[in-house]
Amino acid sequence: MNRILSFSLVLLLVAGSSCAPSKGGGRVGSEAKVGTGKSERVMEDLSQYRPRYEVAEPGPVARIEPTKHNNDQVAVLMDTVASVNKNIKYAQGYRILAYNGSQRQTVMDLRKAIISRVPDVQDYLTYQQPNFRLVVGDFFSRVEAQQVLNQISDLIPNAQIVPDKINLRKN
Repeated sequence: MNRILSFSLVLLLVAGSSCAPSKGGGRVGSEAKVGTGKSERVMEDLSQYRPRYEVAEPGPVARIEPTKHNNDQVAVLMDTVASVNKNIKYAQGYRILAYNGSQRQTVMDLRKAIISRVPDVQDYLTYQQPNFRLVVGDFFSRVEAQQVLNQISDLIPNAQIVPDKINLRKN
């Protein structure tokens, strides 16, 4: 037993000393000379070879004034764009599909639970014989829909986020 312990100790000592770094090697910022095993730092001033440029002082900046003022025409175009935008009622977005099935009482109970949990989110219940479909919310991005889905995930563990046409709120 003592023999095995001393042999393993010697083997560990030999392996440890063979892996030790050599003197002067591995320094950061050093450069090895070609053909020798020694490393030296290069201390040469190269600033005389760098180009030098004259820096001119900035003069006064010339301001350009517009010569044609089409403010009336721009105002008319902006009013046209605003009136067109007011007529847009739908956009492509996301909703949460909460229920799709034929149980009327189940969908009504689920709808009440969702309204009590997130009252500021609009719900849409549709009936196409024989199925009820309950979708929740009008979200522009999937991230917004995911935040509401996280709030109601314990009520509806298998709810999904589906792309749908959403109603735009007029504020």
